[in-house]
Formats: sequence, structure tokens, C-alpha cells
Amino acid sequence: MYRVTFIDADGQATELTAQQGQSVMSVAVANGIDQILAECGGSCACGTCHCYVDQSWTERLPAPDESEQGMIECLMNPTERSRLTCQLKMSEALDGLVVHLPREQY
Repeated sequence: MYRVTFIDADGQATELTAQQGQSVMSVAVANGIDQILAECGGSCACGTCHCYVDQSWTERLPAPDESEQGMIECLMNPTERSRLTCQLKMSEALDGLVVHLPREQY
């Protein structure tokens, strides 16, 4: 099991566990993280699972692929740390990942 921490817009942190290959989005949805809407169910088609990867993790993640980058460009308030949680798959390399949640997805 791996750890992922969600920090909401008010600074409240919630640490959860995930299995190998599980998306950060599915961890959030399964555990009632309300800021992750996941309207498309994880197919990288809506952007409602947007997060901001913690600064300490930005260099450790692979760059978003072309499809994810296209969705990020359509988001409300994107930054260089914006990612879609449906595209972040948990692994040993991501154990301890910290993501910040936007106040709103749209």
C-alpha cells in the first residue's frame, strides 16, 4: 500500500492509502474527497479531477502526455503544477505523494 495526501483549499490534509496502479482520482472518489468530481470516470475527458501537485513532487513525476496537457490548458486556474488525478497512477515511486485541491473544479 502507498500513501497519498490530499490538501484542500482550506489547508485540511487527508492522508489515504492506495494500491499499486490505482489512480489518485479513484483513491479520492472511493474515500469521499468531494473536490475531485471525476465526471468522466477517469478517461481524461473532463478535467474535473484537477489538482496541483505539491512543489516537492513536481520534478519526480513524468510530464503530462499530450492528451492530459490539452485538458489542463482548458482548466480553470491552471498552473505549472496542474495535473489530472486520473492520470497519476500510484506506485512505489509515488509513495507519499502530496496534492493540493482547487476550491472549485469549474
